Amino acid sequence: PWRRAWADAADNPCLGALSAWAARHPLPLPVSAAATQPWAVAYSGGADSTALLLAAQALWPGRVQALHVHHGLQAAGDDFERHARAACLRLDIPLTVLRVDARHAPGQSPEDAARQSRYRALAAAARDIGVACVLLGQHAQDQAETLLLALSRGAGLPGLAGMAESFERQGARFGRPLLGVDGQALRDWLDRQGIAYVVDPTNADLRYTRNRIRARLLPAFAESFPAYAQTLARSARHAAQAQTLLDEVAAQDLAIVGDPPVIKALQRLSRARQANLLRHWLRANWQAMPSEAQLEQALDQIAACTTRGHQIRLKLASGYLLRAGAGLSYQPPI
Repeated sequence: PWRRAWADAADNPCLGALSAWAARHPLPLPVSAAATQPWAVAYSGGADSTALLLAAQALWPGRVQALHVHHGLQAAGDDFERHARAACLRLDIPLTVLRVDARHAPGQSPEDAARQSRYRALAAAARDIGVACVLLGQHAQDQAETLLLALSRGAGLPGLAGMAESFERQGARFGRPLLGVDGQALRDWLDRQGIAYVVDPTNADLRYTRNRIRARLLPAFAESFPAYAQTLARSARHAAQAQTLLDEVAAQDLAIVGDPPVIKALQRLSRARQANLLRHWLRANWQAMPSEAQLEQALDQIAACTTRGHQIRLKLASGYLLRAGAGLSYQPPI
């Protein structure tokens, strides 16, 4: 069934989405012409990445490889790896297994620790083996979950913008071509084709907020608002567009204020623009996202910084905002 699904992928719901995404985000010509296998799929063995891997191999035969991350967090991880190896062997797709230590630090959520470890490993592998783009399998329901999770945490526009369909992290390019694809549709297609996929047992663990959203909120949304996935995705796009505008304003202000920001120049901006500039500066350089309370405290200190001896040392996100002479500096965690 694997080779049949690969050869006859016309009704794979991922194929059209992947083709359209690739047209919007083409690889640079030197890369696409020279690289033997410029595309990689982050392949967990689950339904989403399985359907994506089959679509990618159908669209670009012989130009796709798979990257499987073993998080080392559960005994089932070994079974996932065996499944991934067997599937890629049947499809004649090169597979690289990446083993990571995804244990979370004190105060860090397990989901965040696993996600950060996964992206570090994928980015490092992409750089090492010359992959031009790593494709991820998140679909429309995943985007809806992300938006609801952000709302539950009181997130600002970056959180409400949801997951971007193309982004760079740690020197590697990533793509999410399935954000408009219905997750149930791709699972139904795999079932009709007789294609096996793994199911992560931790997805049923309701201790995790995202799992509670998936198990409890999304069915209620679907019952009351059948088009909820498309509607929430539209809201995410609006938020992303607004955030892009704020980033452009912040970049313009930073060019005037200086990088790192000079305090006196920063004080000439309105409080809202100061906040926007600091968020942009911290996120762009250190992926640091301070809480609202932390940022308000920082703005108060900047406003009060009118003498040469005024010192600033404030906890922002996981690091510290400091005064360094006439300007500000940020000390990330070691």
